[in-house]
Amino acid sequence: MPVRIICSISFSADDERGGPGKDAFDDRYRKVIKSNGDHRREYREDGASELDGLATFFDGCSLHGANVIFAEDKRFSVHQGLSAIVFLLAVSAFLLQVFDRVIYYLTYDRVTMLGVRNARQLDLPGLLGRNWQVSPGSQPSMLQLLDRLGHQMEEMLLYCRFQGEVCGPRNFSTIFTRYGKCYTFNSGQDNRPLLVTMKGGMGNGLELMLDIQQDEYLPVWGETDETSFEAGIKVQIHTQDEPPFIDQLGFGVAPGFQTFVSCQEQRLTYLPPPWGDCKSTPMDSDFFNTYSLTACRIDCETRYLVENCNCRMVHMPGDAPYCTPEQYKECADPALDFLVERDNDYCVCETPCNMTRFGKEMSFVKIPSKASAKYLAKKYNKTEQYIADNILVLDIFFEALNYETIEQTKAYEFAGLLGDIGGQMGLFIGASILTILELFDYLYEVIKYKLCRCSNKKHKHNNNNNRGAVLSLDDVKRHAPCENLRIPGTYPANMLPHHPAHGNVEDFTC
Repeated sequence: MPVRIICSISFSADDERGGPGKDAFDDRYRKVIKSNGDHRREYREDGASELDGLATFFDGCSLHGANVIFAEDKRFSVHQGLSAIVFLLAVSAFLLQVFDRVIYYLTYDRVTMLGVRNARQLDLPGLLGRNWQVSPGSQPSMLQLLDRLGHQMEEMLLYCRFQGEVCGPRNFSTIFTRYGKCYTFNSGQDNRPLLVTMKGGMGNGLELMLDIQQDEYLPVWGETDETSFEAGIKVQIHTQDEPPFIDQLGFGVAPGFQTFVSCQEQRLTYLPPPWGDCKSTPMDSDFFNTYSLTACRIDCETRYLVENCNCRMVHMPGDAPYCTPEQYKECADPALDFLVERDNDYCVCETPCNMTRFGKEMSFVKIPSKASAKYLAKKYNKTEQYIADNILVLDIFFEALNYETIEQTKAYEFAGLLGDIGGQMGLFIGASILTILELFDYLYEVIKYKLCRCSNKKHKHNNNNNRGAVLSLDDVKRHAPCENLRIPGTYPANMLPHHPAHGNVEDFTC
């Protein structure tokens, strides 16, 4: 008796909504291969044909050499083997060069560039002068004592000219340093405009004739750390933004000589970490707005004395009380000497990233000459011996109307690293940044396809348990004859012959 079998197959509506994008993606990583036997069409996924997928990708990829190694529908040949060896050597050389460039970049090497630039005018720096004398630390009343015992500019200054024009004590400002009372020319204080120089060379700067007044020096009764045996003045050339530090940065000018000081402005630029060790952050100080080595040092010394002696010296900023002569002798001077000479950990001042200093070249001539000694003695109502022992001439000028730049620069920029990597990449493997993007795009598509396949398989398994065998429309389009259709051994309760359709279920007869 003939038996007629009715097969009920359910189709998921979700498979129909996959869209053209999904079909295109599946076609990219799936391939239908004809068998040599009965010409049946078999469906193979990327898991079984990864080499074919790589061959398809590298055939259109801009990476040189890979399309020869991963050839489609070809057996692995000697030519492919040699190409693979050459390709691996090229990739190894490329990676070695990249590693070398990255290591060099991480050393943060730097170079120093020296240059000279012309300028139409230059600001005249501040010129600080101080006459040598014995410190009056054992006398009563400190600030008033230093002001009274210090040499007065009106008495010291015999001659003053700046760029050929007469100047005088009004052009000097009084300032106190650790040495006592000093005077600054072109300080910019009290809303005074800064003087500028329009020419370089001798005669276009500041020329001073000073009387150091040795007969007013305090006598030396014994030798102490504060005892001074010198006669002359001490001078420091500095910018207006930088406080003076004449006790460590000044140079001496002796009487009986005319001293020529040829200056050149130097603008230094250093690199911050990790290339250098300069300080690029603003200064955290209650006394100074602009960071400099001297400002940092004075700020640190002030805090040290206030903490240890509960007072400050007359040259230190702040509102703490001035030290008395007894405190100077017993606490302030010993504490400051200890800080300067031995304690290197308390005051650690980093180099500023931008600073200005002045290079100096000095020369000397003897004054007065025999021909001028009598004239000067008669002019100033002094003896010739007094003129020889007390008179000096100081001539300070710019060598030329230019300034020198000393600048640290990065030896290897990040842009240079990218350029070297790109050049090595093009030389060894013929690739570019677009090739890297292609590889990432390929990996993204492969991972995405794997995840989608796992999700779809799980979804189909759940549908099979609830509604029977579920096939996609693509499976139906490629379905084999009925004798090749494998029917599960057991069916759910709704898999009955001639079961009515419910929207997304249709019946067909094998």
